[in-house]
Amino acid sequence: MRKSRFTEAQIVGMIKEQEAGMPTAEVCRKHGLSQGRFYKYKSKYGGMEVSDAAKLRALEGENAKLKRLLADTMLDNVVLKDLLGKG
Repeated sequence: MRKSRFTEAQIVGMIKEQEAGMPTAEVCRKHGLSQGRFYKYKSKYGGMEVSDAAKLRALEGENAKLKRLLADTMLDNVVLKDLLGKG
């Protein structure tokens, strides 16, 4: 997955600027991102503090690792079933 050029702290800061009353177009122009990207960030990080965003990133990483482990285990299971079925 492509790494964002903004940190969680920067994203939360942008959302807080917009919530404080700065127009969305001005926030986007100031930070150099599109309004669509801003609203994607807002849907993901809206209402969070920086510590919450860091926890979210850690949980997403752990979830990805667990999904890979499950996929590997399921593949091993299929291979073993094939070997036992043909043997």
